[in-house]
Amino acid sequence: GNIEYLGRNDDQVKIRGFRIELGEIDARLAKHPAVHEAVVTAREDIPGDKRLVAYYTLVSGHTSVDIDNLRSHLQEKLPEYMVPAIYVLLEAMPLTPNGKLDRKALPAPDVEALSSRGYEAPQGETETQLAAIWQDLLGVARIGRHDNFFELGGHSLLAVSLIGRMRQLGLSADVRVLFSQPTLAALAAAVGGSTDIVVPANLITEDCQRITPDLLPLASLTQTQIDQVVATVPGGVANVQDIYPLSPLQEGILYHHLSAERGDPYLLQSLFSFDSQEHVDDFARALQFVIQRHDVLRTALVWEGLDEPMQVVWRQAPLMRESFDADPRAGDMAAQLHQRFDARHHRLDIRQAPMMRLVCAWDGPNQRWLALLQFHHLVMDHTAMDVVRYEMQASLLGQEAQLGAAVPYRNYVAQARLGVSQEEHEVFFRDMLGNVDEPTLPFGLQQVHGDGRDIEEARLTVDADLSRRVRSQALQLGVSAASVVHLAWARLLSQVSGRDDVVFGTVLMGRMQGGEGADRALGMFINTLPLRVELGNLDVRDGVKATHRRLTGLLGHEHASLALAQRCSGVAAPAPLFSALLNYRHSSIAVTDEALTAWDGMQSLGDEERTNYPLTLNVDDQGEGFQLTVQTVPLVEATRICAYMQQTLNSLVDALEQAPQTPLHAISILPFKERAQLLEQCNRPEKSYAHETPIHRQ
Repeated sequence: GNIEYLGRNDDQVKIRGFRIELGEIDARLAKHPAVHEAVVTAREDIPGDKRLVAYYTLVSGHTSVDIDNLRSHLQEKLPEYMVPAIYVLLEAMPLTPNGKLDRKALPAPDVEALSSRGYEAPQGETETQLAAIWQDLLGVARIGRHDNFFELGGHSLLAVSLIGRMRQLGLSADVRVLFSQPTLAALAAAVGGSTDIVVPANLITEDCQRITPDLLPLASLTQTQIDQVVATVPGGVANVQDIYPLSPLQEGILYHHLSAERGDPYLLQSLFSFDSQEHVDDFARALQFVIQRHDVLRTALVWEGLDEPMQVVWRQAPLMRESFDADPRAGDMAAQLHQRFDARHHRLDIRQAPMMRLVCAWDGPNQRWLALLQFHHLVMDHTAMDVVRYEMQASLLGQEAQLGAAVPYRNYVAQARLGVSQEEHEVFFRDMLGNVDEPTLPFGLQQVHGDGRDIEEARLTVDADLSRRVRSQALQLGVSAASVVHLAWARLLSQVSGRDDVVFGTVLMGRMQGGEGADRALGMFINTLPLRVELGNLDVRDGVKATHRRLTGLLGHEHASLALAQRCSGVAAPAPLFSALLNYRHSSIAVTDEALTAWDGMQSLGDEERTNYPLTLNVDDQGEGFQLTVQTVPLVEATRICAYMQQTLNSLVDALEQAPQTPLHAISILPFKERAQLLEQCNRPEKSYAHETPIHRQ
């Protein structure tokens, strides 16, 4: 018979709990047609981060080989945990004087250059310009033309900054290319493949005596309607800076605001404490500075008597400040403040600018001032709030002059209205949703027009090791961590809705095609759109890639309205298409010495946000770890969903590491404790009988 040499099996290492025979990997890699010799070793060049590194030489006639090709070759036969993370091309293997492999002489890999692919320098002016931007944004010293944006630590928020920096250099590209082919070379090749929207200028001057239809390029209003809008503004025409329509998500929020019987699910609030009245005043002055910089913070809504709602920008909009006299005998002061201004039964007048209120109260027992900042989701999203904090900090430090020019929200409205046509949106969503004829209703929940009054909330910080493994798998697959999280959520919803073809709402940043400066603009950019995930017979690896492709496609339609998308499905109104939501957002904020100085004497005590959906998962990507926040109706139990999501992520990552061909329907969502309860306690008989009791007496 014939003996096939597979390699030595006495070179065993242990990584992440798995015992790995390095010889098996050597032998498999050496079978690649372009590889002459191969040796794999486990290195720990970064303390605590032991990784498999593959060293290889090429057969005569080959000068290079694509690393993705090597990785795919190994993945065909080996589990994911046996696939090396780094590949190093050598001219020859180092040998000892006896002619044996000298493992100690294997060079340490340049992790920055080799973590994804063999290094090849950028070619041409465009690639060189892009490489310089990547180096700055990603903090990587050397960028190769085949490097992958996501493998080097990129994510959606950095992608917005990247596109903005490209525009400054006159480089335009379809952002979907970055997500579908995230290499430097592919992005450079796509430059010039898209056309930026030309935003009509604001024609209303400061000395304007009367606003006429020709001065409003973004709005379709008659003279009578314009006069009606102007009449709602204190100071009249002299205090009107601009008038334009709402963005798609603003329209949806206004609908929920008007339909709520009481309270407002989109009224957000943050609580702060101050050690003196002086610091309260400093805070208010800094906030007023930001309000004056940004048009969206001086915006009010007008809808009565109009064909479609309009937002009108005031030139001057003083921050509303109120005092609240708390009763020391009535208990905790912060609790009293929350109770008095609870968004479940309290509203802001969105016909007045700014859509903000600062309520202050003296907390005698704790010798401090409390301030509740209320603001409406119509004018602020999560990213915008980070920008507000940053600009307030600059004001508190006296560094206002260092801030760049403010980006008007009208630019985004123009992008949303003048960009991708309604017909193009309809074609995309009909293709994705046209044959979906049943809604995805986890736990049978179908009330999507709630007012947020009965929502309970739970938070869970994802295990640090699991967070690291999620990112590791995303890097290896060349996708964002968000794609892995979306698939895990889809699997969870599949289990609790009894469907293997699920649709849920995903919150898009809305800034990918928001124009120049979108990463630092204020306003309501985010948009909720349906995402369909067909789990079917997919394995976990193909499931991640399919989810990433669908999310990438959705980016080109991030300004479409949810109502349009739902109309393109086979689910007949008024039934909802989905009742669950996923909001994946980046929340990593560095605490610097400057920040500590600026906010001295001031402290954030927490934020509060609500939702009209009966089941919402917020995932805060904090740079290294993840925090889950679940908001749901009491019937479901928010803590239970948090536990399900962490377990689903763990099961999914386990499968990606050990057996990437595992079908998605085999991924468990049940934590060990609940699984044990279901398998053991729930199977016990309600009543026990002595063994000698005759059956007819039991």
